[in-house]
Amino acid sequence: MPVIDLASATLHYELSGPADAPVVAFSNSLGTTLEMWDAQVAALAGRYRCLRYDTRGHGRSKVGPAGATIDDLAGDLAALLDALSIDQAHVVGLSLGGITAQALALRRPAKVRSLTLMATSACIPGEWNERAALIEAQGMRAIVDATMQRWFTPAYQTAASAAVIRGRFLDIDPAGYAECCRVIAKTDLRPEIGAIQKPTLIIAGIDDPATPVAMMEDIRSRIDNSELVVLPRAAHILAIERADLVNRHLAAFLDAQRGVGSPARGAVDFAEGLANRKAVLGDAHVVRSLANAGPFAAPWQDFITRIAWGEIWGDPILPWKTRSLVTLAMMVALNREEEFKLHVRPALKNGVTLDELRSLLLQIGVYAGVPAANGAFRWVKDVLGDELPLGASS
Repeated sequence: MPVIDLASATLHYELSGPADAPVVAFSNSLGTTLEMWDAQVAALAGRYRCLRYDTRGHGRSKVGPAGATIDDLAGDLAALLDALSIDQAHVVGLSLGGITAQALALRRPAKVRSLTLMATSACIPGEWNERAALIEAQGMRAIVDATMQRWFTPAYQTAASAAVIRGRFLDIDPAGYAECCRVIAKTDLRPEIGAIQKPTLIIAGIDDPATPVAMMEDIRSRIDNSELVVLPRAAHILAIERADLVNRHLAAFLDAQRGVGSPARGAVDFAEGLANRKAVLGDAHVVRSLANAGPFAAPWQDFITRIAWGEIWGDPILPWKTRSLVTLAMMVALNREEEFKLHVRPALKNGVTLDELRSLLLQIGVYAGVPAANGAFRWVKDVLGDELPLGASS
């Protein structure tokens, strides 16, 4: 993944998605890395160009000079957008990333199309300087248990994904974490955020002890044209714990800014369908299909590109992960081996795990018949081969 040297920071980032799609820029929370947005990037794949980066001193981004302010962190994001020739972006931030997003909207409003602020505040009181000193003296392990208790509800703390986040937290550079603690300690944007004029979605977790709903309601009361959504069974890192709900609200909000969202969108341009088709199936397959069509089949390629990939896969109501699961299930039930195999890898790219794929095939065995499911297990093995866990069989 690429790294870019800016005037005051060296940032590791990832930019993915169609080159001509609207850009969504994600800013991570204190103590996390850009991977915290994996589920959101998967949900928006094909319709948006997603930019995420490690905040300075986190992940693979270097620690900046001492004495940084929230304006410096916002400046990092603005400079990254400038360096990548991105004029404007929908900006999404959680916790520290949410404060960064607010500061960017205040200092560089022309760079911001909309704001999505998750589990954050304009001012987060706490013993931040003391925490910074503790981390510098004893390392990340000194606070990892307490942090996980704030980040996730008790039911989620035993999840495998929570264990992954815990491991990434322990790998954070203590100096970078401490510096960002001091940034939070001296930040209070409450007197200013009333000047933000961008459409703003605010997402809070009902069980968040770090930035409780009252803090999020305070933001909503200060920013005109903002709306607040409160998620059930969600603590601080709700983009991971409640990715399903976050993705639904985020996609609907972003699509509303584009004026889309209705399932009946009318005629869709070939180019829009083509972008979706390539994003799901890959450039090579699509280019080959179009090249091999010839004059006789060219109208058919035009039809499926505009209707199947433009109208259907372009409808934002169902995320691509769901569409992949539905497609695979129908292909098994209809015994469409070739089409099933075509969609297996794209389904994994769209966020379907091997465990979920197996569960789907088991359900198919009940509702479409054992022979159909047995064949599907064999087809998966044909496609994935050695990538399956040892002992996998049809």
